[in-house]
Amino acid sequence: MSKIFEIRYGQKGTSVNTNNLGMREMQARVYEKRNSQHLLVKAPPASGKSRALMFVALDKLNNQGIKKVIIAVPEKSIGKSFRTTNLTQYGFYWDWVVKDENNLTSVGSAQSKVGAFIDFMKSTDPSDNILIATHATLRYAFEQLDVSYFDYCLLVIDEFHHVSQEDNSILGIVLRDVLRNSKAHVFAMTGSYFRGDSVPILEPKDEQLFNRVTYTYYEQLEGYNYLKSFAMEYKFYRGQYIDALKEIVDEFINKKTIIHIPNVNSGESTKDKYGEVDLILDALGTYLRQDENGIIYIKTKSGRILKVADLVTEDGRDKVAAYLVQMDRVEELDIIIALGMAKEGFDWPFAEYALTIGYRSSLTEIVQIIGRITRDSFNKTEAIFTNLIAEPDADSEEVQFSVNNIMKAITASLLMESVLAPVFKFKPKDKENKSLNGADIFLRGLSKPSTSRVKQIIEQDMVELKASILQDGVVQAAISAGADGKTINKQLIPRVIATMYPDLTQQEVEVVRQYTVADLTLTNAKKDKDNNQLLKMADKFINIDDLSIDLIDSVNPFQAAYEVISRDVDTKTLQLISRAFDAKKFEFTNDELRMLYPQIKEFQREKGRAPRRDAQDLDEQRLYYALAKLAQLKQESMQ
Repeated sequence: MSKIFEIRYGQKGTSVNTNNLGMREMQARVYEKRNSQHLLVKAPPASGKSRALMFVALDKLNNQGIKKVIIAVPEKSIGKSFRTTNLTQYGFYWDWVVKDENNLTSVGSAQSKVGAFIDFMKSTDPSDNILIATHATLRYAFEQLDVSYFDYCLLVIDEFHHVSQEDNSILGIVLRDVLRNSKAHVFAMTGSYFRGDSVPILEPKDEQLFNRVTYTYYEQLEGYNYLKSFAMEYKFYRGQYIDALKEIVDEFINKKTIIHIPNVNSGESTKDKYGEVDLILDALGTYLRQDENGIIYIKTKSGRILKVADLVTEDGRDKVAAYLVQMDRVEELDIIIALGMAKEGFDWPFAEYALTIGYRSSLTEIVQIIGRITRDSFNKTEAIFTNLIAEPDADSEEVQFSVNNIMKAITASLLMESVLAPVFKFKPKDKENKSLNGADIFLRGLSKPSTSRVKQIIEQDMVELKASILQDGVVQAAISAGADGKTINKQLIPRVIATMYPDLTQQEVEVVRQYTVADLTLTNAKKDKDNNQLLKMADKFINIDDLSIDLIDSVNPFQAAYEVISRDVDTKTLQLISRAFDAKKFEFTNDELRMLYPQIKEFQREKGRAPRRDAQDLDEQRLYYALAKLAQLKQESMQ
């Protein structure tokens, strides 16, 4: 087992304790923005987003002229988070009351729910003021309603990452129509820090409408009472994953565990999901019986009795799911085996170990799985996410596919480390500055944000930008091949920035690049245990006050990830990864070519010649290939 990272937290209690209105720290932060017409809340699972919405919605109903609140959730099971709640007992001004007939996530036909939604919107009864429905019900009802019905309503979209700006996203179309053509207020919330794995949630002009409240994973976990640490691990295996699972069963058999088996269409799947469940049960111990709730009893080698929930097998799954919803004692369950369930919105606070089999292409899905085990509970001090990944077989026809999966899985873990770690603010250093003043780190040679656009990107988009960098195929190959820091920091990262923000000038790209590289490098740097002023970077301890952007540019911020790969996979696989990088390192987007063209001209002016293919300097090589690509495009255009 290889640990990619482990982050320790301070158990300060700040994120779970409440103020005199019954609000947690995050909820109070959201309530301060209650007068915003459009509000986007990004906060981790279990931070209390649903109750934050209640506080804001009740103020809008009682003080801001809002007549109705419509809450849209992706799944029926999530509707329970918004049920009637006595808030006055905790010190708030009003209680949250939802009529039974206005909770459309309960049982009933889809057609009747759409009709009930429409009736609610047309009702003039003042007590008909809160409705809970699924995203699907909202979409179908919207087709039969004029957008004006949403005037002076608060539209709440839970799990906001389900929205997409794609033309075929009906939920996205609904949101755009409401934003642009009604007097509605909108409250959006998500536990995912990414705007979508490939397509952004909102168009830029719509995104600018929203005030944002971001409560980071680090703030949430640092403020817990019980949880001390979170770790992310990988195990590479050959053959069938069940054999690898047997090797690590002792790691989790005494922990409250969620096992997610691979999708049946993935390379790791045996294509027989029911058979896989049986093999997992056999690996756990000896089958004893199944009770009236569908819970399976297994006797381990040590004689302990495990209670296991099977959410893969359709026959009896509803009964098991119903049991999981109502259980509230730690001894009621030990292990869940799932495929598509036990992710988004699922609440089992006692869970402490997530075993995910196979590569997951969606960063949002990884965030959701991790969110199941990072809730604060008396029964745990650590949470662990382990990913079983198939090691490439150099003789297999699908070897490149497996190599790509390893690269993507490792870079996903790097992004999670960045999300879960403390957030630093970087500032240019002068003679008087001392670093580690709170969350401030001062760097020599760091440029000041040159424009308001650059400042906005640095302050608001850093997580999304890092996600784009780590999802870029060339960057993934470079990380996995152990490319040098200069190549990653000064060539590949600005390439992604230029593509993501084509409106930026070359100078603006450089400023954003500096802050991005500083964030990636120092988030992954380790503090010396005995001296907080020392950071370990590139196998050296550096005094924080000696940090400069030139020093950071020389460091591969992902060296630790490369060391894991090079230690745990064979030589043939490392060679395949290196070849993958060699094949990709001189790929160019149109936006990158636009950025490089002035550099080519400057090089020719200074050197009096064109860049050479056989140059020792990789920067010059890159300019040569960019010039060749530009010449090719020019020829194609002329033809």
